[in-house]
Amino acid sequence: MSTKTSPEDRVRDLGLHIPDYAQPPYGGRYGNVKPFHRSGSMLMLSGVTPEDRAGNRLHPGRFGDDLTVEQGYAAARMTAINALGLVRLAVGSLDRVFAIGRNLCFLRTTDDFDDLHLVSNGASDLFIDVFGPEAGAGGRASIGVAALSRRNCFELWTELEVS
Repeated sequence: MSTKTSPEDRVRDLGLHIPDYAQPPYGGRYGNVKPFHRSGSMLMLSGVTPEDRAGNRLHPGRFGDDLTVEQGYAAARMTAINALGLVRLAVGSLDRVFAIGRNLCFLRTTDDFDDLHLVSNGASDLFIDVFGPEAGAGGRASIGVAALSRRNCFELWTELEVS
């Protein structure tokens, strides 16, 4: 008989370190922003980047110039892990996530870089690892942009359904 594991159990099993966004508060380097907005069961996260709580960036740069798809996948995965920290801040536990609604992925790219989806898979795969294939797979768009704050290579906006 198999038992279902919860997202919090999966995080422990995967050995993921989820950052605590309560202290210091989210947004300091980026000005007056709130970390999330909740309307009923919809939770909308502010932009999340591949930075640790001290502001150290993972792979700053630009795809098609000085960053590889593999580096981008790692940055997208770290960004999704950071997003989990905002979910915990908003609702207290990852076990309260019913489903990922959509992920809007921004990548700092050259005009000719077209493997955006391969980079964004880092975030999508992480959410599936934590929430399972049904709840973790959401809609997604990946958009190449000329610039992101602090030369970050990736930024993620996520909308989730929560209890």
